[in-house]
Amino acid sequence: MAARFDQHETLRAPRVLTRSRNPLERVRVIADMPTDFRDGRTFPRRGRQPMGEALWLLRVADKGRAAAAGTIADYIYPCPMDKGVMDRCGITPKEFDYALQRCTDDAALRAWFEQRVPDERIQSANRWLLREKIGNLDRQDVEERGARSGE
Repeated sequence: MAARFDQHETLRAPRVLTRSRNPLERVRVIADMPTDFRDGRTFPRRGRQPMGEALWLLRVADKGRAAAAGTIADYIYPCPMDKGVMDRCGITPKEFDYALQRCTDDAALRAWFEQRVPDERIQSANRWLLREKIGNLDRQDVEERGARSGE
């Protein structure tokens, strides 16, 4: 079940995680997400991979989680593209970091994001990425695909 929010943007933990009193449960959930980029073979998810309708959100979430864990390696968070997407969505890096701390999985983050960001702003950010930053997306795909396959 996705996290629920009141009108003051207060986050409540997803029910799935509140069933267990095991403090390592959060570690297991986060372990399923790419958050350690130090090996040079693990990368944030692609910027074109959508979360709901929003492009770039999964990538910035991976980088934000890695930055918080100290495992971001050579990536920059928030980079200019992260900031550009957040600005067009009407959220700040500080607000996004707050959400990452409280949203223990992608479903909870998506619920927070979709409640917080109107569809028009999501589409504006997507258009910016696909029109003005398409070269950056293409370059990232080539660089990371090549590193994955050992090229």
